[in-house]
Amino acid sequence: MASSGSASSSSTEFRRKWDRDEYEAIAQQRIRAERDAAQAQNQKTAPVKREFLKQRDYKVDIDSKLGKSQVITKTTPASQSGGYYCNVCDCVVKDSINFLDHINGKKHQRNLGMSMRVERSSLDQVKKRFDVNKKKLEEKKKDYDIEQRMQELKEEEEKLKEYRREKRKERKRKADSSVDDDGGMDPEMAKIMGFGGFSSSKK
Repeated sequence: MASSGSASSSSTEFRRKWDRDEYEAIAQQRIRAERDAAQAQNQKTAPVKREFLKQRDYKVDIDSKLGKSQVITKTTPASQSGGYYCNVCDCVVKDSINFLDHINGKKHQRNLGMSMRVERSSLDQVKKRFDVNKKKLEEKKKDYDIEQRMQELKEEEEKLKEYRREKRKERKRKADSSVDDDGGMDPEMAKIMGFGGFSSSKK
């Protein structure tokens, strides 16, 4: 019986023995690594905080190449090829309408770091804006008033010159007609000098 018991114990020794504590630690380590990777992935895909949409502070150049011809070869860079080049998105748009649509579009604004949302204005900002617009209108009105006044002065001057010309012509006509009638003497001048007339006193 003893021999059979020793044979059975020797027959199970060929199996590998696993250290449960070691493999438990490895499994926990793997679980922690997977959890960290998932958290890092979630942080990467978190929504990016973008700026509000702003007014453009420069003039869009769409007519500088108007009416000009350009030779395009295989080695011509995209920025100098035919059409309108957007250096933010690194693309070429063929006509001005599509170019304006592109630079006002969502893709271009995202590449600039802006969302398509507009900042909500406060009451103070609205009041300031009204004041600025009012000042602009007043300045424009002043400019217009000055221009209008200058125009009116010019017109008055022209009328005065015309009136003086007419007066001179009228005097000249009167002088010519008085020379023909009185032998060269103006009737008013003759009265002043005492020459009333040379009619005879005999009846």
